[in-house]
Parts: sequence; structure tokens; C-alpha cells
Amino acid sequence: MGNKTNARRLSLIAMFAAVIIIQNYVPLLGYIPFGPLEVTVIHITVIIAAVLLGPVDGAIVGGIWGLVDWFRAITVTSSVLGNVVMVNPLVSILPRILIGLFAGWIMDYLYKKNVNKQFSMVLSALIGSVTNTVLVLSMIYVFYHNGSAIYSAINLKALTPYLLTIAGVHGIPEAIAAMIIVPLIATPLLRFTSIGKNRFR
Repeated sequence: MGNKTNARRLSLIAMFAAVIIIQNYVPLLGYIPFGPLEVTVIHITVIIAAVLLGPVDGAIVGGIWGLVDWFRAITVTSSVLGNVVMVNPLVSILPRILIGLFAGWIMDYLYKKNVNKQFSMVLSALIGSVTNTVLVLSMIYVFYHNGSAIYSAINLKALTPYLLTIAGVHGIPEAIAAMIIVPLIATPLLRFTSIGKNRFR
């Protein structure tokens, strides 16, 4: 039984990884260009994985997204800003790992407190989305508010207030989208998959 469960879990992680790779490279599926920034919906995939599989596997799926995002940056297939800031793994990878970790933790904690599953998923989605927005912006500011030595033509110091404002505005619809979409997708997955049934028995 344990081997079957592990095999199903690894299969689901692989499925989420495949979805994330597709979202990263197929236009408009994962990133929506908006000026020098990109609005993302990939965090929703990570949060669903965390809700279904738990914080550890959610962190793994988030780390996969981070690695793919980092690879996009170093191969110059990201956005203008992404090619500057996402080459730093503390910007591209660490926040994405913590999305899955925090969203999974919140889901588990609320379940143990007998909180309604739908509300738990909504709150997990909110925490995961806010984690992504706040940490990515914080890391960008910490490492790049004095400008970029890599791309001297881009004055990130001058752009920082503008970028933070726009990215903050993006964070609101990203959070709302996650709070709506995560329960819609995660609910049937929890109900009709064996891993979902075993996770919240």
C-alpha cells in the first residue's frame, strides 16, 4: 500500500511539474506580459499541489517552478526585468518553494482545527499568493534597489518605485484569482483521488 501511495504521489508531482513547464513556455498560459513585468498564474498550480499533497510536496513543486523560472532568466527567455532579477535564485527559487510550504501548512493546520475545507483552501490560496508577491518584491528590492551591475542600461533604482507599485497592483488580482480557482480545482481532486481521500480522512 505504501509503495502504491508513493508511486501515485510521485506521479502527481511529475504531472504538476509538467503543467508548470508548459505554463512557463506556452505564451499566456503562465505569464501575461504587462510592460516590463509579467502577471503570473503559475502560483495557482503550486498552491493546488500543496493543498492536495501537503507542504513538503508543495514546496517541491514550487521549487520546480523556481528552477524553471531561473532557467528562463539565464537563457534570456524571460521578461526584460526577469532577465535581470530572476538570475538570482533567492529571487526566482526561494519564494516559490515557500509558496507551497506555507499554503500546505495552512491547509493542514486548519484541517486539524476542523475548519471548513472550502474556507481552508481559500485562505491557503491567499497566503500562498501573498507569499509569492511579497517575497519576490522584497528580494528584488534587497538585491537590486541600487541598480543592476549586470545590465547597466537598466536603472532599477529609478524604476523601483514604479515597478513595486505595478507589481503590488498585480498582486491583488493574482490573489483573487488564486482564491477562486484553487477551490474549484482542488475540491474534486481531494474528493475523487485516492491521495486526496487519504490526506483528509
